[in-house]
This record gives sequence, structure tokens and C-alpha cells, in this order.
Amino acid sequence: MTLEEKLDKIRSPKLQNQKETAIVLSAVEATLKEQHHSQTPTGYFVALLALLSQPHLPNNGVANDHLASSALYLLDLVIGHVPAAILRTKFSQILTYIAPVLTSEDATAPLLRSSIGCLESLLVAQDGAAWTLSQTQISPRRVMAGLLSLASDQRPKVRKRAQDAITQILKHPPPTPSLDHPVADMCAETAMRTLTDALAVSSVSKRKSNDSVQEHNQPGLIHVLQLVKAISSASGGWPSRKIEQLCEVLMGVSRSNNKYLTMAAFEIFEVMFQGMADQFSASKLPRLMEALSELKPSHNDSQLLPPWIAVISRAYDVSAQIDPQGTFHKLPEMFDQVSEFLSSASHEIRVSASECLISFLVNCVPDSVIAEPSTIDEKTLEKVARTAQALLSIKFQAAWMEVFNVEAVLFEALQWRAIPLAQSIVTTVGELRASESFNGKREADVVLGKAIQSMGPEAVLGMLPLNLIRSQKGQPGRAWLLPLLRDNVMNTNLAHFRSEFVPLSEAMYQRIINHGEAEKTMEVKIFETIVHQTWALFPGYANLPLDLVQAFDQEFAELLSNLLYSQPELRPDICRGLQTLVESNQGILAVDADEQEKLMLSRVTKSSAQSNLDHLAVFAGNLLAVLFNVYTQTLPQFRGYILQCINACLSITKERASTIRSFVIPRSHKQELFDTFVRVTEMFETSLAETSIQPQPMKQQSKDTSSNQMPPTTHTLMDLIITLSIYLPLATFAQLFTLTSRILPLTNEPQLQKKAYKLLPRLATSDNGALALGNRSKDLQSLLLGSAATASAPARRDRLLSLATVVNHLPNSDLHFIPAILSEAVIATKESNEKARSAAFDLLVLMGRKMGEGGTIEQSKIPHMDAAAPTVEASLEEFFTMVSAGLVGETPHMISASITALTRILYEFHKQLPRTVIEDLVSTLTLFLTSNNREVVRSCLGFTKVIVVSLPTEVVQPKLQALVPGVLGWSKEHKSRFRAKVKHIIERMIRRFGIQEVEQWCPEDGKKLVQNIRKTKERKKRKKSEAAEEASEMDEGRKVSRKGRLESEYEEAIYDSDDDEDSDMDSSDDDRAPKAKTKNQKGATTGNGTYITELPDDEPLDLLSANALSHISSSQPIQFKARTKTKAKVDLDGKLVFGNGNKKGQAKDDADQMAVDPREGPGEGTLEGGINAYVAAIRGRDAVQRGRGGRLKFSNKRQRGGDEMDVDDEEATENRKQRTVSEALVKAKGGEMRGVAGES
Repeated sequence: MTLEEKLDKIRSPKLQNQKETAIVLSAVEATLKEQHHSQTPTGYFVALLALLSQPHLPNNGVANDHLASSALYLLDLVIGHVPAAILRTKFSQILTYIAPVLTSEDATAPLLRSSIGCLESLLVAQDGAAWTLSQTQISPRRVMAGLLSLASDQRPKVRKRAQDAITQILKHPPPTPSLDHPVADMCAETAMRTLTDALAVSSVSKRKSNDSVQEHNQPGLIHVLQLVKAISSASGGWPSRKIEQLCEVLMGVSRSNNKYLTMAAFEIFEVMFQGMADQFSASKLPRLMEALSELKPSHNDSQLLPPWIAVISRAYDVSAQIDPQGTFHKLPEMFDQVSEFLSSASHEIRVSASECLISFLVNCVPDSVIAEPSTIDEKTLEKVARTAQALLSIKFQAAWMEVFNVEAVLFEALQWRAIPLAQSIVTTVGELRASESFNGKREADVVLGKAIQSMGPEAVLGMLPLNLIRSQKGQPGRAWLLPLLRDNVMNTNLAHFRSEFVPLSEAMYQRIINHGEAEKTMEVKIFETIVHQTWALFPGYANLPLDLVQAFDQEFAELLSNLLYSQPELRPDICRGLQTLVESNQGILAVDADEQEKLMLSRVTKSSAQSNLDHLAVFAGNLLAVLFNVYTQTLPQFRGYILQCINACLSITKERASTIRSFVIPRSHKQELFDTFVRVTEMFETSLAETSIQPQPMKQQSKDTSSNQMPPTTHTLMDLIITLSIYLPLATFAQLFTLTSRILPLTNEPQLQKKAYKLLPRLATSDNGALALGNRSKDLQSLLLGSAATASAPARRDRLLSLATVVNHLPNSDLHFIPAILSEAVIATKESNEKARSAAFDLLVLMGRKMGEGGTIEQSKIPHMDAAAPTVEASLEEFFTMVSAGLVGETPHMISASITALTRILYEFHKQLPRTVIEDLVSTLTLFLTSNNREVVRSCLGFTKVIVVSLPTEVVQPKLQALVPGVLGWSKEHKSRFRAKVKHIIERMIRRFGIQEVEQWCPEDGKKLVQNIRKTKERKKRKKSEAAEEASEMDEGRKVSRKGRLESEYEEAIYDSDDDEDSDMDSSDDDRAPKAKTKNQKGATTGNGTYITELPDDEPLDLLSANALSHISSSQPIQFKARTKTKAKVDLDGKLVFGNGNKKGQAKDDADQMAVDPREGPGEGTLEGGINAYVAAIRGRDAVQRGRGGRLKFSNKRQRGGDEMDVDDEEATENRKQRTVSEALVKAKGGEMRGVAGES
């Protein structure tokens, strides 16, 4: 943003606190105008300095003066645009005005930020001589000391502004031979001293408080780390002489349990490495890496070792960017050192070490070493591979899962160089994978897959043979390798597929044939699966083969052709493989010059790729003949892959014909392609003639065929013609258009008509096709206009795409075609098919753009127009006028479609239309909100939503007087979701224009909706703020809840008292049921919502036991009443006694054991108790009653005071009352309604 744009923003303030600044700015500009000075940055600068030098400001204190605040704010804006020489001369004067702000304790944060901005620009402008002055003088060093103190201020915005200022000053050093800024040492010393003091204070406070919460509340230390980060992010970075001390301190900080401190320390390392990635600061990197190596922690330090490994990994990444070759030669030593950490007992250390090794392999192995290695490079790779092989020993067995990740990346880094270096790794991993008891099979599969990609299947199968045809004793079969080969084979020798897998497929297929027609056994099914898996490898072998010219010969082509004919289940893999053969080589030819390294790694050059395509073109003609025949024999739902393969073969036929013109072969191929087209078209015309004379009942019978029956021959041949079309010469296009003109009028062939419409968009994708469309534009216009009446519903989308193709190639002199098809495009916006609607909208937009390009419209050439109609100029305004003509349509459907079309094109072109046109259009369509037709109003509501969202405020706001009542008039209509749409539109209006602006135009009956929207919005806002407050209170409660109580959750769970338990017993069950227990109750929840389940007999929970976690829950445990077995009560004769009566000689304890119902009252178990129970069962509240029709009714009401947890009875009772009244109102009629009302 320029200075003038910033000042313009101040001149038109939107906030109250900006008005004072605007007043000061206007006064300064008025002064400059009176004194005939230009409003330049220097002029503003001098005027503002004069304003700050007024006598009354220093007496009253700059820190509290509003005028000084506005003046400093403006000075901060303009001082960066003032020449540096002027700032150097005014250094003392400016510092005199700003110093009181920096030293005042009452200075506000905005005033300090403006002052810091002024000092930043002032110090950036100083030269080397000024920085040599001591800190005791009025010098830049003294000002820098003040900024360093503000960089640790408690106010976040002040602190951030000071840190940014320090960074900018250090990034703009004066012209000196030194690498660092003259004040960088002072900044580093101050920051290190502050950081050391903060660490000491933190350590002392932690020992005194002995509270883990204290460690999470160290803002001062984090602020100092942010200052260190700001200094390190400067262009010179941290001073070289201070790197060792900083690394030592940061490594100590990173071992803290506070994740924020660890993150801050890592961010500083990251900033330092980023600063050293350029050649200017790269000289500091060796010293930093040496310092980090000396700080290597203990082998088992699980706190400090992971961060140290991460920093080392990042250091070597940066080093590889600066010196790739030198870093690569250091790789074996560091690889050995980090690999030893994989034997650690700590899982965190093992994971960090594996990630570091992966980083080494990804970042420190240059592509040039793989492509053209020297002798030293080969020895280095050998050392790394030897170390990687050692990781699979028993010593590192605990880390094998991490080791497998490293081995997989190793194969990716070595590429094909892994063949002599990492063969032992493949053998070891393969043996582990074959073991039944091995649990890491998924990780082993990843390693073997990467080995197949890098070394090739031939090398891997040489070490791990399949053993499927001739299995040897003691050699297991490895059929599990086939899926791995399928997913990972690429860029290898195609001859290996012919020598290894074609015989395997033939052997397995012979076993299937030998089985005969008998029922398939499991063994035969396995043979079939192996055949399918074998040919599933062909697409991988076809991906950039290294020996395509030698391996793909006439014999192999005949084999593929025979399989395409004889085995339909193998067709997808064979077609995909042939397609991959072509497209992978075409991709090499399309590689840019910037991606030459990819060519080196793929080992296929552009010249060899071109040779491969030329070789394949020799077989393309015969393969196309086979594919055409196979296509006609395949059901439509399985034809897609065949058509794609045909397209790929046609592309190389065309390519060969266009690139190699000196031979006779290309001409024969081109002629062969033309002859193929002629044969297909002749067969199509013959089949079409037979279809036209076919009796009508037979046609109807053919339409009702199932999906397993072949389609008509005309459909199949039309698909082939469409596929061939873009590869044909221009001379054949006349025959194509003639063929299309014969098909489009056929109303009895909707599917064939749909395919014919697909031809024009297909032609537009080729250069010859686009040229033909332009040359035959008039004929195509007549053809499409004449076939409009015969277009079937299934072909409507493709017809719209054809119309769009013609419009796209329309010359400016033939724009009369647009109004001729406009009504069809407008009506199509109401199609039920979504794709057809999208095509209609795209066509409208395309026509609008074409009209916007200009040209002439001869209205006399439009169908049904007068021959004397004048010629008009094409423009967007004229296009909107044409579409608006549909608003006077005779049917509501046409009017609704016109409104929908206008909505779409207005959204697209509203920025290009004059304001008067938009206003007239909005005023016109607003009238349709009063229509009685819902279809019209639905479209009009969509138009209203679009203009509210997209049009400028100054256009829509004057129209609210008509829009708001019109929209709210449908707020009570529930059909077609009108109410929801109206509410959404009103919400968008309120969001954009404010509730007062909308409410003033609301009718009385619509204000309720507006008030509902306002209240809903306020309620959401209130709930959001309450939720935020509750969250903050919970966070504070977790930090402060233990003051004066127990020191940890462990002690609170064990020793917390139950003093308040008795006081809670008086509360009812209804009060206690929906609430969680308080912190003083048994089974109390801890501060973070964790519950401890009570143990039987009030036994305390041993948190150190192995099953302690089973008694800790994140949700409130439900207390169930334990069912205890009781001893049966008998009398003296040994007979069972029921009831509560005690006979003589029985102990009281025995009587109590049979009291299974604690709610029994006095008298129960006696005759009186039995009578009372009988009466209660007959007439009590739980008694069974007979309702209407003699049906039995049971009461499910629960009594209060029981042991069971009560549901909210009052709520249940109220719901039953409401349900009863509703049922009565539904059943009541006439006088019955009054009767029910009187009873209730």
C-alpha cells in the first residue's frame, strides 16, 4: 500500500479513534497549502516535527497528549518515505521528541507502537559511522538498547512491534565489510543475558513452589525466546562468535516438559537454518554444526536426545542445499552415529532416529550421484548400504518396524544402484516376510515393493523366486509376491515379462484346460487367479520399458491379439498395458527442459522414446483391426478401456504420419487409417439403411433388450467413427458432416442421435477439427437450427454442447445465430437433468462473451423475423435485452426460465454492465415478486439472493424499499421451502446492510421474522461468549483449584475428604440424578473430567497397580446395586420360612438376611400386611385397570424415595398431558370439541 493510499484511508475514518488522526492530518495539509508547500513525504515530515516541537507538549508530557499520539502515528507513516540523509541530520531532534515516550511508565500501547515505528525507520537510515558511537552517548546503540528492553514488554502488541523493528534494523546493515550488523553482537549479548536470567529465575521459582503448574506458566521465558528468534531471523543471522553459547542454552530449554518452550527453541533453530541456506550466511553453518555435534546428549536421554536428533537432521538438510557433494561424503559417518540410537529402549528415541535417517537419505543423496557416480561416490553408497544392512540384525530387533521405514526410503534413494549394494537387504526381508510367525508383514511388503521399483523385478525374483511351476524341496512358494509386483513394477525390461511370466501363464492355463469341463475345484480356481495376477503385471512392465524395440516384436503382438480374442477376462489388463506403452513414452516427449533430471532417473531419453513410438506405430494398424473387432464383440458396459486403447493407438498412427515424412511407411499408415474410416462408414450406412426398413414391432422389441445383449450395430460403428474423427484428414470431414445430417432428424433413434451430437465437441479438440468447424460454420448453423424440433430428451445435453461448440467458432458476421438459439438455451435452464442445466448456463455465458466481443447481428436472418428488420451492433447490453424479452412470455415456465437465465448472466457480467442497465433490470424483476405463480416467484427469489450477494451496495441499497416487502410477502408460504429461502435472503440483507436499514422497509406483518433473526443472532453470539467464558473459567479452575488443597490429582483422589457428602444427602433424587458428583463426593471427578470407580468395601484404588486404568473413566460411572447371595431361612424342622416374622430360636441376623426388599414397612409379612398389599394391588396407583373396550392398562409411574434413579416425573407428566390433549383435539368434532374443552 502506497503512502497516498494510507493517507486516503485516514482521511475517511470509520472508527471513532481515527477521527482525531484525521483532524490532525487535515490541519497539517491545510498548513502546507497555506505555506505553498507540496504534499510530499518530506513536507509532511517537516510539518509533523514542527507540531511535535510545540512548547506545550513537553510540559504536559507527550505520553498523555492526544495530539502527540496522532502526530506520532502520522510520523510513523511518512518517515519511511523520507530520504535517509534527512533522517540522519534530524536524528537528535527526533530522538528528543520520542525519548519521553520510551521512558514514561504511563505511555499507552498505541503511542509506543508509533514511537517504535519511527525509531525503526530512523535507525535503518543510519550509516556505519553513527553505529560506532558508544552506548553512553546519544547514539543509535542507545536507542537499540531501549528497543531491546521493549522487546520483552508484557504488552503483546508493543513487544511484537519492538521485535519486528529489531529484525528490520538487523536486516538493513550499513555498508561494511563485516557479515553481521554492527549492533548484532550487542543484541545477541543482551538477549543471551536476559535469557540466562529468565532461566535462572524459572529454575529457582520451580524449586521453591515444587508445582508442576508453574512450569506451564512461564511467559517471561517465552518472550525472551521470541526476542532471540527475532534476532536470528535477520539476514546476517545470529553472530558467529555467539553460536556455541546459544546452542547450549537452547538445547537445555528444549528438554523442558513445557511443549511451548520446546517449540520456541525449535523455531529458533529453524530460523537460524533458514538464514544460513543462502550463500551469504553459509559460512556460519559449519560452526553451528560443530557446536551441535559437541552437545550430543547421553545415549539414553529420552528428553534431550529426540530434539537433538531433529536439529541435526535439519542442519544436514540445509548443508545439503549449500554443498550437496561435501554433505554426501559426510553421510556415512553421521548415518552410523544416528543408527546406534535405534538400539535404545526408548520408543521416542527410536522414532526420532529413524526419521533422521530417512531425512538423510532423502535430502543428502544428490540425483547426480545416482545418475553418474564417481569412484568415491560408489564407496560412499556402499558404506551407507552396509550400515542399513546391519540394522536388520538382532541388536535392532526392537526397532525393526522403524528400520523397515528406513530401508524402504533407502531403495528410493539408491534407485537402480541398489542392485549390487542392497541385495542382502532384499534377501533378509524376504525371509522374514515368508515366516508365518512374523508380525511385520505389511511393513516388509512396503520394503519389498520399493526394492521392486528400484532394482527391478528380475533382480528381486533372482533372490526371491516364485517357485510356482517347478517347486523345489525346501523352497517355499511365493505367490504373495504377485500383488507386490503388480503395484510396483515400472521402468524395467519387457523381455523379462515374456521370459518369466508368459510361460507361467501358459503353464497355469494348460492345467485349467486339462481339468476339462468338470466342476471347478479350489486348485483350479487358484490356477485361474494366478493367470489373472500374471497378466495384471503387464501394465507395469509396459510403463517405460527399457527394451521395447527388442522385446515388442511380431510374435508378442500376435500373442496379445490372440488373447484379446480368446480370453475376455484378460482384455482389461492387455488394453491397459498397450495404452501405457504409448502414453508413457508420449509423457517423456512432453517433459520440459527444467525436468531433465526425471529423464536421467527414468533411463529413457527423448530420442529413445520417439524410437519406441515409431516402433509401436508399425504394429498399430493390425492392433487397431483387432481392437475394432473386439470392441464390436464386447458389451457396452465393458467397452470403455477398449475405446481408450484405440484412442492411444490412433494417436501414434497420426504422430508417425506427421513426424516421419521421408519414408513410404507413414503414407501407407495414413492411407490405412483413411481406408479404415471408409470401411466403417460404409458399414454404418448399410446398417442404418437396414435399421430404417426394420418393422416397427421389431424395433420396439430391440429397445426392450436386457443389459447383457449387444447394442445395435449402428451404435457400435458410430462410437468408432467418433473415436477416429480427430485423427482424420480434412478431406474426410465433409463425409462426417453429411453422416451427422442424416442421423440428427431420426426421432426413432434417440441414442444414435445423442452420439451424433457428441461428434462436434469431439472435433473441436483437434486442430483439423477446429479448422473444419470454422470453415463449415454456416452449414452447421443450418443443420442445428433445422434439427431443433427433432431433438430427443436424452440428447439435449449433448445438443447444448454442440451449440456451444458452434458458437465458440462463430465469426462476428454470423452473430444472428445467437438470438436464433437463445430461446432454446433459456428454456434449457429449467431442465430436470443437472448436466443439461449446467450446459445451458455455460452456453448462455459463452453467448454473452461472444456478444461482448462485438460484431453485427443481421436480424433479418433470424428465423421468424421480418425481412426488413434492421442490423444492430452486438454488445452485452443487447444480449441482456434479448434475454429480457422472455419476461413477456405467455407461460409462467418461460418467464421463470428467463429470470433464471438473467440471474446467471447478471452474476457473470455485472462488473461489465453500465449501472443504469443493472438498475433497470433490478427494478423490472422486483415486480415479479408480486406474481401469484410460485414457479416465477421461486426464480425471482433466486435473482434477489444473487443481487444481494454480488452487486455493489450503492446499487442494491436504494432498491431495498421494494425488495424487502416483496420478499417478506412470501415469508408465510411453506410450500417449495419459500419460508426458508425468504429467511436466508433477509439474513444476507441484514448481514450486508444492517438490521436498521432492513427493518425500516419491513411491513408490520414481516417484522416478526426480522426480530426473530435478530434475536437468533444475539442468542448465538451470547451462547458463544458464554461458552468462551466457561472454557476460560474451566482452564483457570484447573490451574488454581489446588491452592490450599492437595498438591496433585493422585493425592486428591486418595486423600480427599467426604465432609460434604452428608450435606448432599438431603437433596432429592431429582436434583442429584442429572448432575455429576462434586469434587468432594466419592467417585469424584478430577479437574479434567476423569472419574474413579469405587471399589467394593471402600477399598482405596492402587494407582500403581497394573489394572488401575480399568477403574478410571472419562464419563461418570453408574452405581449399580450389588446382588448378594443370601442364605435361605429355615425353621427348626428344616422347612423354608418366607416373610419377615422371626420365630423363637432364630437369630435376628438370619431374619435380616432374607429382607430382600428394604422398602418393607411395619406389618409386612403378617396378615394385616398381606391384606394391605392386596388392597394396594387392586386400588393402588400401580393397579391394573381396564380402559375403553375392556383393554388392560398398566401404570408405569415410579414412586419417589426408592433406590432407583428417578426420571424427571414432572416433565414426563407434562408430556403425557400435552399428548392427551392433542389426541382429544384430533378426535373431537363439533360439540365433542366443546365437551373435551369443558372437561379439561
